[in-house]
Amino acid sequence: MSLRRTAEEVVPKLARYRLAYSGIGKPPAPLNLTLSITYKCNSRCQSCDIWKIYPAEKERLKDELTLDEIERIFRTVGQVYFFNISGGEPFLRRDIVDIVRLACEHLRPGVVHIPTNALNPERVTRLTEEILVGMRQWGPDGVKLTLKPSFDGVGERHDVVRGVAGNWQKLVRTLGLLRDLRQRHDHLRVGVGTVISTMNIHELPQIIAQARAFDVDTYISEVAEEREEMRNLGSGITPTHQAYDRGIQPFRDETFERLKSARGMELLTQGMRHEYYDITRRWLRDRTQVIPCYAGLSNAHISPYGELWPCAILADSKSLGNLKEVDYDFWRLWHSERAAEVRASIRRRECDCPLANQAYGNMLLSPRSMARVAGTVARARFEALRERVRGAAPAAPPAATAADAAE
Repeated sequence: MSLRRTAEEVVPKLARYRLAYSGIGKPPAPLNLTLSITYKCNSRCQSCDIWKIYPAEKERLKDELTLDEIERIFRTVGQVYFFNISGGEPFLRRDIVDIVRLACEHLRPGVVHIPTNALNPERVTRLTEEILVGMRQWGPDGVKLTLKPSFDGVGERHDVVRGVAGNWQKLVRTLGLLRDLRQRHDHLRVGVGTVISTMNIHELPQIIAQARAFDVDTYISEVAEEREEMRNLGSGITPTHQAYDRGIQPFRDETFERLKSARGMELLTQGMRHEYYDITRRWLRDRTQVIPCYAGLSNAHISPYGELWPCAILADSKSLGNLKEVDYDFWRLWHSERAAEVRASIRRRECDCPLANQAYGNMLLSPRSMARVAGTVARARFEALRERVRGAAPAAPPAATAADAAE
């Protein structure tokens, strides 16, 4: 995120979100827009049942937004900073390159983010390179692409959690191909993401060690959630706060170590990541909004069928309406009475979750959270300074022995 764009776009929006949260004025376009481009999925994950939708409801596939409908929506939204593509498996959609092109042309994002299950390494790599080449033409200047293959276990354990034999080998190949792309395209960032569930929380030390060995730019974890969108309500995949406390400590140690040498935006990113782990821990313990939630203000989510949601957790239960029914005009729903009702419900804390996508936006809008982030950064820098001083200090003389004294 450039300092200029932060000053000119992001900071004014943050102020307006806080005012809108208090009932003063209407919210601007979201800072973070997520579009689920399809529910087709070739994974069989134990933590998510999205892949079951079309075997059960094949007729609904034709209701997914067409490329023309997506463009009509994008034309009305305005500028956003983060554009997230979601699914299903995004790379199963044949026109994914065109969807990113339309996002770049109309939404003018600073970051485009795409996750993948990595089950088709060659297809993912080919389409990613098409996107990277296109971004140079579509703009805006400086836009980055982040790819995040899922990584939920080491070796066969990954295959068990993801439900497809051979997924591990394909993940390793995908990462190798993406690292090669990174050498040719400096606007590509490659990461991996782990969903921490009851199935892998006891294996986190091995998972973290393997993530380091992958040589990726970012490693992100989030806790497994039961979501209406994922059709996994009642699955019991969310770990207890005690198990999460124990399991997450290596992640907290990792981010703290990275803060000691981080610079620029990485300093903010790692500090907020450290804070996110604590927010999730507190949510698992208390099951309430840990900090005020700005879903439906700073963030918005569009389903494959055109439903405009405040977030993926509330989904259809708190839909602001369907964009197909308002001539694809984002603002007719964003500033509607229904949107005001949903935001009021969220403000009354009638819902709670640790959704990572939303949590980072909430942190930016929480002075207390950002103060804690600043405190963590300060502690890490102080610790780094102490380590440098200790390392530079001359060695202490050896203690005197009885023989020395005798001389």
